[in-house]
Amino acid sequence: MATFLPSRPSRPLLGVRRPRRTVGVVPDVAPRAVAPAPRSSVVAAAIYDDGIRTAGYDNLAETFSALRSRPGGMAWIGLERPDEAELTSLAREFDLHPLAIEDAIQAHQRPKIERYGDTLFVVLRAARYLDDAEEVEFGELHVFVGPDFVVTVRHGASPDLAAVRSRLESDRAMLSRGPEAVLYAILDSVVDGYAPVVAGLDHDIDEIESDVWGGAPDVSRRIYELSREVIDFQRAVRPEQALCASLAKGADKYGVDPELQAYLRDVADHLTEAADRIEVFRAALRDILTVAATLVAQRQNEEMKHLSEVSIRQGEEVKKISGWAAILFAPTLVGTVYGMNFEVMPELDWAYGYPVALVAMLAVSVGLFGVFRWKRWI
Repeated sequence: MATFLPSRPSRPLLGVRRPRRTVGVVPDVAPRAVAPAPRSSVVAAAIYDDGIRTAGYDNLAETFSALRSRPGGMAWIGLERPDEAELTSLAREFDLHPLAIEDAIQAHQRPKIERYGDTLFVVLRAARYLDDAEEVEFGELHVFVGPDFVVTVRHGASPDLAAVRSRLESDRAMLSRGPEAVLYAILDSVVDGYAPVVAGLDHDIDEIESDVWGGAPDVSRRIYELSREVIDFQRAVRPEQALCASLAKGADKYGVDPELQAYLRDVADHLTEAADRIEVFRAALRDILTVAATLVAQRQNEEMKHLSEVSIRQGEEVKKISGWAAILFAPTLVGTVYGMNFEVMPELDWAYGYPVALVAMLAVSVGLFGVFRWKRWI
């Protein structure tokens, strides 16, 4: 993330600043009461004045009251998986659009930016790489940005907004630029979190390449799972490119600080770099899958060739066995005929009958041997 630059003069944020709802104590006007939510999802809430944190609070009611009593201040409220009552309370206090509140309740939104009057509603997809599981975990972050408030609604473990808050609180010059500075710092943190994911996916692809050439049995499944993660990652990065382009397009119209525009361009550059790497990953995984399928086919062909060779050798052995069996069968047949002990048989009383029978057996056997030898059976 680029180093924050010196402070610029303050200006109305996000167009025209809304009139302050209550300044100090107004006689005969009771402050609007905010019923406490039965379950608090407030992670952090604080009021800032000219870039300095004045106080922190544990619930929405105290935060609303403190913001009303401090004109020119800014509230930064961080929520994690709030319920409908808390979001309704925020909508009532900051005049948030019902459609944006509905999106924040339902979650599972694609990255986008929408403007409702002088309030921006931004949806971001954060990602982090889990080394132990070797997989990518995605989180969803909704950001409401108004003239004097920033509300973050987090669905997931990432990003680490506590680190963003701490970094901004240590840089008064940046934080004094108001809600837009907080939005850009959050966006920058989300995009910076993509770098470890890119490195992790790159490492996984290298491992898969080794597994492919090593003949790992489950490599195709791992390629598919990694491809799904890369696609999900692309679904987070690509819409955020359009989001940054939309912010840059409206920067001049709404008088965004030039230094913040420089930060936005830096974020856009990092997004472009991540998007380019994702395209490289998808192409590499397609090639790896093709190579894996080719290697599997080659191994199957080699196995089929080996089986065919074994079958051929077995066939040759069967031929030899069959040939010798036929050769031995001929003398057995002649001997069996003359072993029937019938009284009337050809050459039964002939003196040369026995030698002739032996010669016939030998002749048939030699003839069969010659035929089988000629056919290369034996």
